Amino acid sequence: QVRLVESGGGLVQAGGSLRLSCAASGRNYGKGWFRQAPGKEREIVAGITLSGSTYYADSVKGRFTISSDNVKNTVYLQMNSMKPEDTGVYYCAEKNGASLYDYWGQGTQVTVSS
Repeated sequence: QVRLVESGGGLVQAGGSLRLSCAASGRNYGKGWFRQAPGKEREIVAGITLSGSTYYADSVKGRFTISSDNVKNTVYLQMNSMKPEDTGVYYCAEKNGASLYDYWGQGTQVTVSS
């Protein structure tokens, strides 16, 4: 059974940093971080393949870094220079063999105060 467990969310002031972790079990494919702000649709923030190729949304390029430890089957999101617009629930997700995100964690709240 695939399971994804996020941790590391919280409250931070604008300009500050947070590091999210997502511990996965059950299988090991490419993973991504998504976020959903109040009243908005869920959007992808960053993704990483098993080979280490990364993708970033334009809004976080240069500020966020996604990384993974394939031995621990854990993916991280280092968030620096955070802005109030980064506020939302952050979800970890894993792709299946067809490169579709089909398993999701429960989400962790990130709040950036101005």
